[in-house]
Amino acid sequence: MKKSAPTIRDVAAAATVSTATVSKYINGAQRFSPKVEAAIEAAITNLGYKSNPLAKSMITGRTNTIGLSVLDITNPHFSSILKGANRVANDQGYSVLLVDTEETPSRERRTLEDLSLRVDGMIVFSRMRESEMAWMADIDKPLVFFGSLNELPLPTVASDDHGGAFMLTRHLVMLGHKRIAYLGFSKSRRDEERLGGIREAMKAAGLELTVVDADAPSMAEGERLCSSIVLGAQRPDALICYNDLMALGFMKEAANLGVAIPRDMSVVGFDNIPYGKYVSPALPTVDLQSERMGATAMEKLLAVIRGDTVEKLTKIAPQLILRASTQARPA
Repeated sequence: MKKSAPTIRDVAAAATVSTATVSKYINGAQRFSPKVEAAIEAAITNLGYKSNPLAKSMITGRTNTIGLSVLDITNPHFSSILKGANRVANDQGYSVLLVDTEETPSRERRTLEDLSLRVDGMIVFSRMRESEMAWMADIDKPLVFFGSLNELPLPTVASDDHGGAFMLTRHLVMLGHKRIAYLGFSKSRRDEERLGGIREAMKAAGLELTVVDADAPSMAEGERLCSSIVLGAQRPDALICYNDLMALGFMKEAANLGVAIPRDMSVVGFDNIPYGKYVSPALPTVDLQSERMGATAMEKLLAVIRGDTVEKLTKIAPQLILRASTQARPA
């Protein structure tokens, strides 16, 4: 017969104290004399007792779980964010509950409100405009938001999308590109920041920007829009894509259409996902430090949970990664 697991009553009996004393000690609700605590610890060790996390959460009101909402878990950018956040959480004794909120604003709200009931705090990505997110400030749980906010009083972690886009565009201008297009995704809050950085660099160079808007930030969408861009009346000599996934889809279809990259056209992206390094030609990109963003957001949230004071905005500096799918143009 399989031996039953030791219970809190067994620990109390072995330590010659009450079950209430053992419960308070295990849950950190009360300190006792060194002699009593030593007796409880010895009983726990000798019996091999393990506390029940669910029972503990019912007593303390804490779950030791952090909610993380992302927009598309199949995108390696968000996988890297999860990796960074999970590493920090595990080091501090927390687990991470992941939800994918690539939905309508109303459904996203319901998902996050439900999530808040199951966790000690949340890290949130959202495509909603700030005017649609006032309800987030009323969630009765610590919350850290990914992205810049102007009005809502929430702590945030953001990549410098504007600065990264400016660097990327300036690099293309320095290579001699004059007909630059942007394959964007206007449904994203970050698209506006990236477009702003691109336009600033283009304006400084006295150039006009062509903008093409996609329905989704995916490889399939980059592939779908490729023909209208490369076979149009005025083909650009460089294309900036909203993210690496769109750029990779575009490059695949461009090859099918007989367009040589970078000889005929330079292509660049954002996020520095692993795939971009291994395609041929390899994809230049803006590294937004995804894993670091996840770790920073988790560190910030755990500080809020502890009651520490944190700065409202933590901005992560991007890095320009230069690879083979760009080429200088004749003067």
